Amino acid sequence: MAEHRFEQSGPAGPEIDWWTMLTDPEYLKSPYADLKRIREQKPVHQDPVTGVYFVLGYNEFRQMATAPEMGRDTRLWSNGWNRDEVRQNDPLTYNLFSEFQPQMTNANAPDHRRQRGVYEKAYRTSDLQSFLPMIEAECARLLDALPPGEPVDFMDGFAHPLSRSLARIAFQIPPDMEDQVAEWIAALGLIGNIIMSPEQKQNAQTALREFKVYLRDRLASGIDRPGEGFVGLAIAAFANGTMDEDETLNNLITLIAGGTATATLLGNGLLTLLRHPDQFARLRANRDLLNPAIEEMLRFEPGCSFILRVAIKDFQCGEVNIPAGSLAIGLMGATNRDPERFADPDVFDIERQPNPHNVFGAGAHICLGKAQVRLTAKAAFTALMDRYDHIELAGDPVWWGHRSDQHGLHTLPLRLGALRLGNGT
Repeated sequence: MAEHRFEQSGPAGPEIDWWTMLTDPEYLKSPYADLKRIREQKPVHQDPVTGVYFVLGYNEFRQMATAPEMGRDTRLWSNGWNRDEVRQNDPLTYNLFSEFQPQMTNANAPDHRRQRGVYEKAYRTSDLQSFLPMIEAECARLLDALPPGEPVDFMDGFAHPLSRSLARIAFQIPPDMEDQVAEWIAALGLIGNIIMSPEQKQNAQTALREFKVYLRDRLASGIDRPGEGFVGLAIAAFANGTMDEDETLNNLITLIAGGTATATLLGNGLLTLLRHPDQFARLRANRDLLNPAIEEMLRFEPGCSFILRVAIKDFQCGEVNIPAGSLAIGLMGATNRDPERFADPDVFDIERQPNPHNVFGAGAHICLGKAQVRLTAKAAFTALMDRYDHIELAGDPVWWGHRSDQHGLHTLPLRLGALRLGNGT
């Protein structure tokens, strides 16, 4: 049967072919039925081939994500890239991950706190409010360019350009560098897949090195004032010794790339609204529901598929012991629909309260840019509803088939209704 296509018999019963499943195009379109079936067997599984632990239960994931015994430094993964065997036999893999390792995303305490503290204040909701007029202006500019009544690709025409332009403005990237930066980010994004082809690794390494050259020249140019703006914060932290050069450059790269999460939320969220017209109508009728609606979009159709931890010490996750040096992967499509935590988890309900989803992670490593993602999404959905009386699908959406760590749309063909008076007409 289709729902058991990733299982095979083993000495201890059915075994899951995890890596075939996680890269299967049909699974990547909609992973929820497979994840539900596997979670119902047990909330934590170990892949007998790689030794990786997969965490599907909500409570088990929260334990894993918040425990001091579990960290983000993949150098501690005993079966991972940081081994003498890999260094000698696969220098491309070793060098790529070594060069990308030094940054707050991959650091354990106390290095994580030292680096994160450089940027935390800048990403607080109150401090981000000053960017709202710029976000609203970019939304209006992009929507002005979309032809009403004609088929358009929402991802190519709005979601991705919005995330790129906001990053360009926030980090003061010259307009003529926007496409190049987007290419670098796309190549580096595949690092999260864990499994990469040699060509993808080479492309990522080239992108990383070229991106660093650009940023190194930028930091030395003197156009940024130390301590002011996102780049200025990096300059000040490097100057006072809070971060070294690799940490400074890698953190900037990751922060610039963070806008892709917004584009994914906009695409996944709008498609979900279109597939649930009753919920979309409720949202149009009551804009006070926009905040909980965005949280439900994040829970119901999460753009983040993987959240990783590496065991620093042996850790008891539910009923399973995760030994030190093991890699554990939380699967968001499973944890966010766990009936142990969410009533009617397969129902999309924009008034769901409470809604403690895991898309932004948990614990010390909870997403630094979560407030920025929410702020931008609220402005974008507001602009769409203000401007268009009617939004409908103009064809079948195409999901990404090249990323197991992310769940997003390659294309979202739409037809947008007539412009409202007073909004660009």
